[in-house]
Amino acid sequence: MHGTSVVTGSGLTSPAPARWQPGQAAPPGRGERAPAAHPPAAAAQVRRSDIPASADRRRTSSASDVLLAILDHGPVPRSTIARLAGLSPAAAGRYCTALVRGGLVREVPRQGGHNGAGRPHVPVDISDQRYVVCGLHIGALASTLAVLDLCGRVIARESHPHRGLPPAGILAWAACRIPGFAAEFAPGREPLGLGVATGGWVDPAAGVVVDHPALGWRDVSARDLLAGIAGMPVRIDSHARALIKAEQLFGDRRSRDSVVHMFVGNVIDAAFATGGTVHQGPRSAAGSVAHLPVGGRSGDCGCGQPGCLQAAVSEDSLARRAASAGIIREPSFLALLASAGAGRAEALYLMRERARLVGRAAAMLLDVLNPDVLVVAEAGAIRLPGCLDVMRAEVARRSHTCRDPGRVVVASSFGEDVLPVSAGAVMLDAIYSDPLGPHVLDPPHEYAPAS
Repeated sequence: MHGTSVVTGSGLTSPAPARWQPGQAAPPGRGERAPAAHPPAAAAQVRRSDIPASADRRRTSSASDVLLAILDHGPVPRSTIARLAGLSPAAAGRYCTALVRGGLVREVPRQGGHNGAGRPHVPVDISDQRYVVCGLHIGALASTLAVLDLCGRVIARESHPHRGLPPAGILAWAACRIPGFAAEFAPGREPLGLGVATGGWVDPAAGVVVDHPALGWRDVSARDLLAGIAGMPVRIDSHARALIKAEQLFGDRRSRDSVVHMFVGNVIDAAFATGGTVHQGPRSAAGSVAHLPVGGRSGDCGCGQPGCLQAAVSEDSLARRAASAGIIREPSFLALLASAGAGRAEALYLMRERARLVGRAAAMLLDVLNPDVLVVAEAGAIRLPGCLDVMRAEVARRSHTCRDPGRVVVASSFGEDVLPVSAGAVMLDAIYSDPLGPHVLDPPHEYAPAS
């Protein structure tokens, strides 16, 4: 007799037990235990030392809260930090002491000494004496090296064209240059690590540039190559996500709640955060807006469709249109920007038309995500009069949810330093997130190529 199948807890199927028939051995009665199919394995003794220590999330979070309070309000007394971070005075004092010893924070002597009763309240502030971070922004045409202090201020920067080098050549050159560059411009200060930012699809957990169409890079293990040569911890992320983290730390504080960031250069990217957390998506693929349909006189995109955002507003597209129209001699976006800055009407028209199409894409993102603020890193909004106003006007015409574009749509807080700040912010975010932790490479991460 065959029993029906039943689903077990593992999701597999097994035959149901057959009904007992006369002449068969009696099944176990109530209170009797059926014989085990296999003898039970001896229970392994677990020793306390066998249990791995888990990260103390409260310690990490509290130390981060203290360092952020100092960043926002320093120089600030420990007693005020306790109130800002929601800690007891004793706990805040311990974290401040640890941060001072670690070199991230310094005590700031009061002017004129102490005249009151009791122990003096010595303010503390972010230190600019011991540490810096290095940054590498990998653009479509050139790479930008930078050294930043712990407040996100750019100490030095330099750019180098790629000149047709392959990925390994670009990364090897940068890795060899970075230690000497930091020693030259920040003598006596130790780099805590290298932050790397670039466009396209970046997997920060794997340290890989998955796909960068403008560079032609695919599945490039940038982090490991850079770390092996530069000899310092390396972290990598997309420049749009990195600039959200920069805004959260050093820029518009509304971004600590919810924000959309649009990066408009040779590559068009976006990122967004809600509840202070930047969204990554599976394999960190979130943020692809290059093929949003915005119309315009751009011709077909590389994807084969007309009217894509990338084809309409990328720096390369604008430069080629400006050169073909005789506005500039060679297809150079910097030449177009300089012409518009000098007041040439045709150049200004192209830049403002670009701003209008960016505003059209911004309206779509605002309607979907409804953030507190939308930040745009775009050359016209940062450097040319009227471009940001054009974006806001297009948002007002197109968006169904944004009632105050003048307040919600803003240019990047970092002006012409947007590229080096994006790179440095990748490492600075790691430091501010866990200021008492070891700032080393993440554990090895298994990486599966996109193709």
